[in-house]
Amino acid sequence: MTSPTKTYLTCCAKHQIEANPHITDVLGKTPNTEEYVLKLAGNNRLKPVRRLDDKDAFVLSKCLHLSQGLTALDLSYNNITDEGVHSLVSLIQGGSLRSLDLTFNNIGADGAELLSQSLQGNSTLLSLTLSGNKVGRRGGMSLANLLQFNNTLQALYLASCDLDAQSVIAFAIALKTNQTLRCLDISRSVMSQQQEEWAVHFSHTLALNQSLQELHLGLKEIMSTGMERLSKGLLFNHSLKYLDLRCNRVTRDDVLPLVDVLVKQSSSLEVLDLSYNQLRDEGAVLLSEALTSPNCSLKELSLCSNNIQSEGLLALAKALSVNSTMTHIYIWGNHFDRPVCVALSDLMQSGRLHPDHTDVRAYEVNGHMFLACVSHNLRKQFYKPENNSIHETSPSGAAPVGMRFHV
Repeated sequence: MTSPTKTYLTCCAKHQIEANPHITDVLGKTPNTEEYVLKLAGNNRLKPVRRLDDKDAFVLSKCLHLSQGLTALDLSYNNITDEGVHSLVSLIQGGSLRSLDLTFNNIGADGAELLSQSLQGNSTLLSLTLSGNKVGRRGGMSLANLLQFNNTLQALYLASCDLDAQSVIAFAIALKTNQTLRCLDISRSVMSQQQEEWAVHFSHTLALNQSLQELHLGLKEIMSTGMERLSKGLLFNHSLKYLDLRCNRVTRDDVLPLVDVLVKQSSSLEVLDLSYNQLRDEGAVLLSEALTSPNCSLKELSLCSNNIQSEGLLALAKALSVNSTMTHIYIWGNHFDRPVCVALSDLMQSGRLHPDHTDVRAYEVNGHMFLACVSHNLRKQFYKPENNSIHETSPSGAAPVGMRFHV
């Protein structure tokens, strides 16, 4: 059997294209099995690599098209444009590819449209990542339209893709009938503060859709009206497990309708990201009260950088001592005084809060307790598409690589 490296070099010679040493190196280390994964990300931290361009995508597609075993392809952080997408389409249409990651390339609306067209009749691809590509309104509308035809795709990541209000609304409309997609990331869309009409549409969608499990709505300038609308839809939803609302304008008053969702009977939410908002003490106290409800199913909560002080943090610590469901909490970036440090230290020492399930670590100096920040973070993904080898859920308790101290 011809090795993947030799096949690649033969294709390069045939089309008179210079071989990329990064591709050669990765292919050389790829096990010769019936199913395999290729990780050709351009942001290799261990050593500099030559990022893939359209010519590399062309030769790679020619090479890989001869193999039927490729299940996951990571081409993130490269220089592939719409032209390169034309080459990659053949891998989607004719192979066994289940996951394609094109994060932060140079793909625009034309490339997004081409991907949408190629996936309309596709029955293999489960996960598509285009985050960081400026596909804009036209590309977003095309991908939303795809969801009305494709019954296979389970995860779609479109963060920082310059989606506007119209394209966001198009996704809400598509998800009213699509019952296959499990994860959608449309964080950091380009919308003004007044454009919260999209929240009305997503409220209706959440009330109807009972298949979506993970929804990322970070950096969308969500305020009072948007929170109220989304919460109304969530009251009728029984499938969503991960809700990302980080980096919005959520205040203490906006938490009230969300609390109603957390304490409703048969609540499905397990992971909630409210980091980088403005909940303050009052918002933290309201969430603490929700955590003590027997109906609350929340397991992981992030409240980093919410201007919470002693009252709110102590209320959260007290709620954790009562709550038996919550396992992870992240609070760095708020205001820690001595009682808060002692309360968090007691939770960890008692075994109620595992040290790897929070982003703070207690330490003692001269009889006084302080907190340090460790590198644990709320997991970025919850849903893992079946047979997907690239988008593995990041463990919340990853080993710390550094600490920052709060005195």
